[in-house]
Amino acid sequence: MTTFASGTDTLTRDALTVLQPGFPGTSAPDWLLRRLGEGLASVGLFGRNVASPEQLAALTAQLRAERDDVLVAIDEEGGDVTRLEVRTGSSFPGNHALGAVDDVALTREVAHELGRRLAACGVNFDWAPSADVNSNADNPVIGVRSFGADPALVARHTAAYVEGLQSAGVAACTKHFPGHGDTNVDSHDALPRIDVDADVLAERELAPFRAAIAAGTRAMMSAHILVPALDPEYPATLSRRILTGLLRGELGYDGLIVTDGMEMQAIASTYGIERGSVLALAAGADAICVGGGLNDDETVRRLRDALVTAVRRGELPEERLADAAERVRKLARWTAAGAGAGEAGGTDPEVGLHAARRALRITGADTFTPLTEPPYVATLTPVANFAVGDETPWGVAAELSALLPGTAADTHTGADAARAALAAAGERRIVAVVRDEHRHPWMGAALDTLLRERPDTVVVEMGLPQAPPRGALHIATHGAARVCGRAAAEVITAS
Repeated sequence: MTTFASGTDTLTRDALTVLQPGFPGTSAPDWLLRRLGEGLASVGLFGRNVASPEQLAALTAQLRAERDDVLVAIDEEGGDVTRLEVRTGSSFPGNHALGAVDDVALTREVAHELGRRLAACGVNFDWAPSADVNSNADNPVIGVRSFGADPALVARHTAAYVEGLQSAGVAACTKHFPGHGDTNVDSHDALPRIDVDADVLAERELAPFRAAIAAGTRAMMSAHILVPALDPEYPATLSRRILTGLLRGELGYDGLIVTDGMEMQAIASTYGIERGSVLALAAGADAICVGGGLNDDETVRRLRDALVTAVRRGELPEERLADAAERVRKLARWTAAGAGAGEAGGTDPEVGLHAARRALRITGADTFTPLTEPPYVATLTPVANFAVGDETPWGVAAELSALLPGTAADTHTGADAARAALAAAGERRIVAVVRDEHRHPWMGAALDTLLRERPDTVVVEMGLPQAPPRGALHIATHGAARVCGRAAAEVITAS
């Protein structure tokens, strides 16, 4: 491929403007700063880029010294998917916990406080909320990231979240259009498919996105999913029928459309990121997210050159690229104009913990005697999905240790999990922590054994509470954020 190195002509600048790359490390590399000077307008941050709020603020200041209106995006959903608190666990419960409470004012307040903290660190664009209706309980990637399985509930909380986040001056990016909830494949690994008719999609999947549009969401993220009722050939990210025909035309959305990560296998292993990026822009996307796994200057150069070449070959209309670039700049202007919107505060800084407490669903409390001696915490750990990652701690062990010093804990997995936990526990009371028991037969079998041998075992479910409650005390937290663990530990110890 020909390389276009100048970075000065309008076409090349527009091609850079629509890219949303990531980078390694906790300070900006020289190549990224150079690209900002050449026209790059947005950057994506992940857990690898965050060490502390102070460090993050210094990083975003470094970026703005090169381009004062740069869009700094982050994948911060709160709950299980956190980058701001990637090493400690989130101070906010995720969507499923908020949906379990079903108080839209609370959801708005949580989103505002999360947005305020992001803005204080210089982040002005959040790839949240997830508006997916989790109609398939076996979904391996959405789960507790969704407000729930009821479209009306998801719609009202999506709107509240958008309003709360944007009231803090942070642009919301509602995802994953047209809805990733009814899938049983993770698009990080392969191409999911939703086989329902258009009427079901309109009533179920699209309802929260309509609500987000009505609430004024500044951005929308496309899903790498095939929906034959809408387009039998192309996944949504690459589908003109879905992005331009449905989202722009039928739903009347006029904000920024950003793709999910183009390095995800649903796109990368089928179309490749260069071809996929050209097709996404042609379909109606405005920003190409490519920061999750590919995060170097070579990737930026390759994608920039692929877009320029596509325009020159007539495969991508130049006016479409120019329109996409202008939409990116328009959002950058909005965030720059609203900088400082959330500084006045007005939100309870402990709102996340209060929400986590309200989200608990407890069975067996009437006959349960709170623990006063340090227990053994057996965390039955499934493989983490890619969006959540395995960097972030979860469970109740740390929180119980703070309340009952001397608490012992370990993680267990597989067929021998129960026997290993029983041997390690000795005479201690057992607290068994699970995540999506209904999706993991080995986990259910381990609980069977633990409860047969030790009927006084406490069970804490931190995923989707689909399996029947059991144990001397059963606590469903509706998510695995740090505050969810804290709320559960308070119940176990009556603290």
